[in-house]
Amino acid sequence: MSDLLERLRGRGWRMTSQRRVVAEVLDGEHVHLTADEVHARAVRRLPEISRASVYNTLGELVTLGEVAELSAHGRAKRYDPNAHRPHQHLVCSGCGLIRDVHPVGDPLADLPAQERFDFAVSDVEIVYRGLCPSCTAGPPPA
Repeated sequence: MSDLLERLRGRGWRMTSQRRVVAEVLDGEHVHLTADEVHARAVRRLPEISRASVYNTLGELVTLGEVAELSAHGRAKRYDPNAHRPHQHLVCSGCGLIRDVHPVGDPLADLPAQERFDFAVSDVEIVYRGLCPSCTAGPPPA
């Protein structure tokens, strides 16, 4: 479970009803929603919330470093509340489902010195791609 709400409260982030609802929608494990999905879920909780409020709040959360913005090959950007927990992503090439994964080992250590080209490497982003069980199974028989 993400600790997004707790982190935001700890930062003293002004928690308006709109901001709180967006944070609640994003809070959870394996949450990788598009802005439109966040808006649709937020409207169920707070019918008067505008699309602009959702987009502005997502932008603030990304700027604060509390939510990570993910791009997956031509698909809509998604928002990940687990910005403070090191992890990688497993992405379904069929439907776009994204799951958090925690491979063992240190990917920084796996990059040989001669392949660093004198960069001071500070972060690694790895995306595993494949088909989820639903996409592997194909369409149901007619």
